[in-house]
Amino acid sequence: MKTTGIVLSAVTAIVLSSCNHAKTKDMEHVKAIFPEGEKISNNNFKGTAYLRMLMTNAETFDCTIGNVAFEAGCRNSWHSHPGGQILIVTSGEGYYQEKGKQVQVIKTGDVIEILPNVVHWHGATPHSRMEHIAIGTKASAGAVVWYEPVTDEEYNNL
Repeated sequence: MKTTGIVLSAVTAIVLSSCNHAKTKDMEHVKAIFPEGEKISNNNFKGTAYLRMLMTNAETFDCTIGNVAFEAGCRNSWHSHPGGQILIVTSGEGYYQEKGKQVQVIKTGDVIEILPNVVHWHGATPHSRMEHIAIGTKASAGAVVWYEPVTDEEYNNL
């Protein structure tokens, strides 16, 4: 009985160790909370991103909720939300920047509160995929306003 417990503990340790070694940043999307969604195909993103709307009843709740997945190196253009926005990072590592401020590194578990009409951008770092839940607050205030693309210099300005 004592030997069985020791063997079981050793096997468990080996399995856990091999799982940890197999974990890489490229595999983070495997742990995604929501399915990937549709590829975003507009000029407001540089790189590959996916969107899955989670709640679209904006009239009743006065908000929208979507899951956005950015492949490594992908970012959106400068934009603002008349009603504000909340981002909840669910996996990976990314960047967030408000116009006139420094770029911030954001990671799993971070919550970013974006006030109405604040011009900003967000996306993945060059080496990590990043997913976040985007909550468009006070949706009745109007749709997102898009501006110019984020330049490579702005993106790489840490």
